[in-house]
Amino acid sequence: MKRHALSTRLWHWVNLVCVVILFMSGLNISNAHPRLYWGKWGFDAADAWLIVPRFPEWSTIPGYYSLAGARDWHTLMVWPFALGLLMMWIAMLANRHFKRDLMTTREEWRWSAIRRDIAKHLRLDFHHEGSKLNFLQKLTYGLVLGVILPGMIVTGMGISPGMEPYLAPLIELVGGRQSMRSLHFICAWALFGFFVLHVVLVLLSHPLKQMRAMITGGRENAA
Repeated sequence: MKRHALSTRLWHWVNLVCVVILFMSGLNISNAHPRLYWGKWGFDAADAWLIVPRFPEWSTIPGYYSLAGARDWHTLMVWPFALGLLMMWIAMLANRHFKRDLMTTREEWRWSAIRRDIAKHLRLDFHHEGSKLNFLQKLTYGLVLGVILPGMIVTGMGISPGMEPYLAPLIELVGGRQSMRSLHFICAWALFGFFVLHVVLVLLSHPLKQMRAMITGGRENAA
């Protein structure tokens, strides 16, 4: 039996390309107005809750300042990103990947079990029995798949001029359009934090085997 289903592998790599381009084009968009506000509106630096540093051109798409170009790249990648996440959720529910591998159990939420899991991670001991993922992995992937990635889509739609009218109640719920823009920024950097942590943990736990498994599917007993 394959360790990673074909649907998981396809989504993983397509999503990686989408997220990288969305993030780098988002940095270019951020350079156009690097201040974040809460509420319905904002422009003055004195009202900002955060002034974002200007990102260098090598870290942006396109590799020079162009708000129009960055928006084109952002819009282009939104569709495969959103549709890919929808298809991934359908596949996870259909092949029971979500229930079998990602759902936490009541026992795993006990503090003694959580503390033991944290201690194993600190010792770089990633072995676990009884399931494909341990508690911290389930919790992290659950937050990414169920909160951060959908949050990116919803907040992005909330600040899109074409979709903003349809999400007016939700925008009001979070306090206004500038609040939605700030939440979009927070979700993006939360996803970047996960990306860095994910890469570090892969490098610490047989990176070649992990990469091969994510390309070929690997074997269930090869974990």
